[in-house]
Amino acid sequence: VQLVESGGGLVQAGGSLRLSCAVSGSIFSIDDMAWYRQAPGKQRELVAVIRSDSPTNYADSVKGRFTISRDNAKNTFYLQMNSLKPEDTAVYYCNAEIRVARWRGRGDYWGQGTQVTVSS
Repeated sequence: VQLVESGGGLVQAGGSLRLSCAVSGSIFSIDDMAWYRQAPGKQRELVAVIRSDSPTNYADSVKGRFTISRDNAKNTFYLQMNSLKPEDTAVYYCNAEIRVARWRGRGDYWGQGTQVTVSS
């Protein structure tokens, strides 16, 4: 199982970016999908999560600006980031809880990370 992120980059404050995370490999089902971020010198923090039946939760710092979504047919999920601020600068990681077979428990899988830099 592999998670591959794309969509990071450099953007000015107030701009937008859309991150994607494509899940590939032998997969039976994907439960929760989430985005985390880690800024220099700080701990990794949860940004947003979307459950298998689509309820979502967001960190207070991104509510109203970021939107998480998923396309189950493509095994891909997204993070639309609007009104970006310099404090959103971080490496963003995607995370998914995946069953590789019906009889197997869920495993925790991570992407490699993508840099998002917001200039003031």
